[in-house]
Amino acid sequence: MRKKLIKEILGHKLVYFLLAIILGVGLFLRVYRIGNTLGFYYDQGRDALTIWNLWHHGDFFLIGPTTGIAGIFRGPYYYYLIAPFYLLGKGNPVWPSVFLSLTAVLACFLAYVLGAKIHSRIAGLIAALISSFSFNLVMASRWLSNPTPMLILSMLLVLFMLLVTEGKKWAWGGIALVAGLSLFHFGSAGEVFYFIAILIFVFWQKRNLPNKKNLLISAGLFLLTVLPLVVFDLKNNFLITSNIKKFFFEERSFRPVTWRVVQDKINLYADVFGKLIFHGRWEKEKIFLGASVLLIIYHLPRLIKNRGVKILLLLLTSVGIGLIFFQGNQGNFYDYYLTGYYLIFILLFAIGLGEIAKSKLGKVFVIYFLYLFLLSNYWPLRFKLTDRVDGPGSIALKSELAAVNWVFADSGDDKFNVDVYVPPVIPYAYDYLFLWKNNGRKVEERKELLYTLYENDDANPKRLEAWLARQKGIGKIEKEYRFGGIVVQRRLRI
Repeated sequence: MRKKLIKEILGHKLVYFLLAIILGVGLFLRVYRIGNTLGFYYDQGRDALTIWNLWHHGDFFLIGPTTGIAGIFRGPYYYYLIAPFYLLGKGNPVWPSVFLSLTAVLACFLAYVLGAKIHSRIAGLIAALISSFSFNLVMASRWLSNPTPMLILSMLLVLFMLLVTEGKKWAWGGIALVAGLSLFHFGSAGEVFYFIAILIFVFWQKRNLPNKKNLLISAGLFLLTVLPLVVFDLKNNFLITSNIKKFFFEERSFRPVTWRVVQDKINLYADVFGKLIFHGRWEKEKIFLGASVLLIIYHLPRLIKNRGVKILLLLLTSVGIGLIFFQGNQGNFYDYYLTGYYLIFILLFAIGLGEIAKSKLGKVFVIYFLYLFLLSNYWPLRFKLTDRVDGPGSIALKSELAAVNWVFADSGDDKFNVDVYVPPVIPYAYDYLFLWKNNGRKVEERKELLYTLYENDDANPKRLEAWLARQKGIGKIEKEYRFGGIVVQRRLRI
């Protein structure tokens, strides 16, 4: 295998030179100034506090982050995945964030490998280029949250399914593991439809079904992913099971749809996946995006004969149809629900462009298309990566730490109390940052010296006004400083 790899690289030096540059720039885009611009808010603070208690108090856990649906939790493997990096970074959230960014770059590399394996090295390079430079994918990669590992898990799922079609029955274990991790630990909503695609895949690949040994290994790996949640459910009187039943049956999360619902979902898919290519879609971008889709459809009868293309279409069709009938979570639908399909779409799109590029005129079209892609994503990437986080609405790790550090510097050796207001009310991010910067010691309560810290709440301004009015009756302002979108006040209790 090593000899084959060396022969492959030496035989296509230009391809791998370009790939190295693409992945190198992709890594740079994902980690540059991440200590300044990292979004560290409600979810990140909650997760960090859980991991702090793991390392400092031995509080092991069987559940992970909430799904956003009352009483339904994810498994704990996301926490255990990033916990070592919180330890290595001595509590610094930048360390686990960089680690997740590295997994995203590896996912871009797998997009190249799959593109080359399914179609051609050109398709692989296009997949790596788009996934590495897409503004929305870069932002998804820089997100310190449980959906981020879905980028690499989705590519691994495609790889294992492709290996099964080649007769490698041991790859069923990889499918079982990735599907379980995706649904129970890292996914958001769309990943449940992996199982619909896998069920169809089982019938399609009945000649390559696992033997008894591989079946047992696959079942064991899948059970490993669900085991923590099963134990938690047994210990808590089937809390998760009862809430899942309520969500699916009492709240009718899947129901018949109208034509208007179908249209809305199709428009939503076009927006979510279209943004992965062109962040800003003006007239020229819309024309070239539409033309590329039509050309890919034109070449589809030939492409669909390829097993890899069939796998990609199977996965995308399953979620595309399935989510039309999904109307749960009060009708809310967020882009990140489809994180597990971002790179699957990019890979299919890149294969289509690779097919178009087989003709001379097609090469001209693809080159100009990629030029438009790079231009469209350059400006938002430049703006984001050079953001000084000092504007009146800027709130990121840099401004948050500046505010927290100012409180410690201003208070000196005096004991103090902190009162924090942030939307959506629970200040987990600051709870963690004060705990971390105070070396694990909780800030005192009911001390004469009080610091009030608040962020703007444009969605609920009256709630913030009421909080500030209440603070007037508690303490008199002695100093006030602003750090980006954060205001810190030193008060003396009345």
